[in-house]
Amino acid sequence: MESLIQISASPTPLSSLRLNNNGHHPPTHISFASKSFASPLLSVSASSEKPVVVVGSANADIYVEIDRLPKEGETVSARSGETLAGGKGANQACCGARLCPHGRSTFFLGRVGSDAHGQLIEDALSDGGVRLDRLQRVEAAPTGHAVVMLQENGQNSIIIVGGANIWGWSDEVEVEDLEVVKDAGIVLLQREIPDHVNLQVAQVARRANVPVILDVGGMEGAISKELINVVDILSPNETELARLTGMPTENFEQITHAAMKCHEMGTKQVLVKLGEKGSALFIQGQEPIRQSIITAKRVVDTTGAGDTFTAAFAVALVEGKSKTECLKFAAAAASLCVQVKGAIPSMPKRAAVMKLLDSL
Repeated sequence: MESLIQISASPTPLSSLRLNNNGHHPPTHISFASKSFASPLLSVSASSEKPVVVVGSANADIYVEIDRLPKEGETVSARSGETLAGGKGANQACCGARLCPHGRSTFFLGRVGSDAHGQLIEDALSDGGVRLDRLQRVEAAPTGHAVVMLQENGQNSIIIVGGANIWGWSDEVEVEDLEVVKDAGIVLLQREIPDHVNLQVAQVARRANVPVILDVGGMEGAISKELINVVDILSPNETELARLTGMPTENFEQITHAAMKCHEMGTKQVLVKLGEKGSALFIQGQEPIRQSIITAKRVVDTTGAGDTFTAAFAVALVEGKSKTECLKFAAAAASLCVQVKGAIPSMPKRAAVMKLLDSL
């Protein structure tokens, strides 16, 4: 189980920048001087299959391994520490790229700072096979980062500083980004970027008949009815489901009632991640589809397991698998994920997931 706090900190240099009409600081973008940006934006339709498109966050995850969480006013020593690429959007993009079969690309649309952490993320995503044509650097804000406090049992607590994920987006999503969305096979969103970005992307996807999955993880605020109405699948974990609906989610009956509340709020499908209790898909007017976990040989780190599950479900869905098959494929991917430390480093490859499924 993760516990997470998000801090939408404003970047240091913004005091010297002018404000636009809505009180936001206009971002300045530059491209990476790297292999991922060596050629102009390629047509999405050049691939034989419509791509998975992830619009979302990218963070530098600062890992500290500790025996226990510090109490209030207490300082504890970490056994070790390192910085790895992460963020819900980047995690899902990397997972999608590793799980998609040959011929289907995965695009990541996001913002990072003009700093070493931004380069760390770009390198990790590029190495993972993600298309980065629309990943942009923001000079006015640092790359988002997170402090991940990892305990010996694999459980973690996370504090997020939004940085470029929050401050790097203009009030209007760029036309070039929206063109990629229009040509997608499926779009994944999360709440570690501004909701106005998610809303514009989801509206464009809806008009283009592209399905959208919104991962509820990230900001704790309420989700607007306007956004919920243009999302095809809402995907919270049980804690996020309770926060979203104001209802208890201690057992499956309560979870079912909370999912039905989401239906009333405007979404027809609710994909709930239940940790050790597996997962369930609630489709309005139908019986829930349940999937138990596929037990991992050992649990090293649960960071990124939910992102792996969501991305794997999306990949299976865009391939035309049944919802039951999608849940099983996602469960297998998540089982492999928790056996490796780090978010992006733990994302499994398609061959490993298929091998695990064949062994069941």
